[in-house]
Amino acid sequence: MALPSGGPWPPAELDAVRDKTAVWDAWYCGDPDVLSSIYGGQVGTDPGGTGFYASERGGLRGRVGRAVSRWFWGSSTPPGERRSKLHVPLASDIATTGSALLFSEPPTVSSEDKATNDRLDDLVDDGLHGTLLEAAELACALGGVYLRTVWDRTLYPAPWLDVHPASHAVPEWQWGRLAAVTFWRILEADGDHVVRHLERHEPGFILHGLYQGTRDELGVRIPLTDQPATAGLAAVLGPDGDAIPTGIKQLTATYVPNMRPNRIWRGIPAAAHLGRPDIAGAEPLLDALDEVYSSWMRDVHLGKARIIVPRAYLESAGPGQGSTFDADRQIYSDLNLLPRSGDSAMITPVQFAIRVAEHRDTAQDLVEQILRTAGYSAQSFGEQGQTAVTATEVVARERQSFTTRNRKIVYWRPALAEAIETLLAIDKAVFGSTVTPQRPEIEFGDSVSEDPQTIATTVELLRRGEAASTETLVRMQHPDWEDAQITAEADKILAESGRMLSDPVATGAEGPGAPGFGGGGAA
Repeated sequence: MALPSGGPWPPAELDAVRDKTAVWDAWYCGDPDVLSSIYGGQVGTDPGGTGFYASERGGLRGRVGRAVSRWFWGSSTPPGERRSKLHVPLASDIATTGSALLFSEPPTVSSEDKATNDRLDDLVDDGLHGTLLEAAELACALGGVYLRTVWDRTLYPAPWLDVHPASHAVPEWQWGRLAAVTFWRILEADGDHVVRHLERHEPGFILHGLYQGTRDELGVRIPLTDQPATAGLAAVLGPDGDAIPTGIKQLTATYVPNMRPNRIWRGIPAAAHLGRPDIAGAEPLLDALDEVYSSWMRDVHLGKARIIVPRAYLESAGPGQGSTFDADRQIYSDLNLLPRSGDSAMITPVQFAIRVAEHRDTAQDLVEQILRTAGYSAQSFGEQGQTAVTATEVVARERQSFTTRNRKIVYWRPALAEAIETLLAIDKAVFGSTVTPQRPEIEFGDSVSEDPQTIATTVELLRRGEAASTETLVRMQHPDWEDAQITAEADKILAESGRMLSDPVATGAEGPGAPGFGGGGAA
């Protein structure tokens, strides 16, 4: 149980992870400056404050030489020209869509114990849905995400789940399970002077440390009170300590992989258990897509109509001020020109063709290849129009997307259940909850909801055919209702329709039409 004492940061054994994560982060951010920094070696924007792009130790181009110069984003802009490269934010669209497929509807978190279930309702209803949407998007983009249990009595009287990106974490694995993890963030960066805050999660403890170093070196420990962002932790830790006891045996951080196995890190022990993002392997295709769209826009720019006129047609703006030609002017004064043999049109129009079909077809094929590599159907991105269809038709058209969603649920369900169990344990250990912590049941909602009109038609047909009870029909119409609400609604429908007394099959009660009632029964 100790924080690092110095050395390279992040640790050198994660250099390979750092390289690829920075590439995926650049495509996810979608900033042309960042892409140029990654592939062209130009110092640009550092989106995550990692120090990767400006570091002599880091930088993809610095590690693999001139290989990335063959990439579209690796070529430099000639001096004197403005950058004409265009970026298509398909990588971020894929991450957003992947998140929506998983959590467009909030998952159901429940427990068999009523007291635990009631407490879960209080904890889960407090913004968990938004947290999961954010976490799933980061996992799709970077290959995985961390859910950590946090609490602050001055802010809120209960613990909650927080999201931490995988790009700012150093995990430690034991038999394929997360044994400890160190999160880090840069609080101050001035040239080569960097101040980092490290937060290490171990079973039973959370450790905090503040370091002053360089972009490549962790440096030396300094007091937490030196930075406003960590000064409040000093009072909790005490003057000589750096650990906060959690009072529980569980690790207060959970790793959620986006998809496994990771094809490129299988031989690296420190990274073999990390997940892979949706765009893994599609980076060259994304680069080619940007090149196609940039070429398309270049055609648009060059295709603007231009005219070439003799110098005598130009009107002088004065000595040293150049000359101009007004193409919108209707009447010109006589020009003192000698006609030339065979020269009937001295004003020459120039307009290049814009290859719309060629560019569009190439871009469309690249998009389909990228989506297929990511595991999604083109229909999930609106590539087949916006014609209204039923939920069954949607599932049939987007089978590949829903197959990918089901694979991701295999990783999300146990990780989310573990994180929420830890949330209950902290709630009891720190906040004095009387609920016994236990692992909840997680049910993922449908990513495509059936149209209400379609459900109503189905209910009406089942009612006419007497193929379902009133309670079953109400449950179909309102799948999110509790049992008590469904029973009460069914009773109201039966009472208003007059079937409460005349339909013993529906109600289970005797009435005028029941056997043995009145004159119809045996004497």
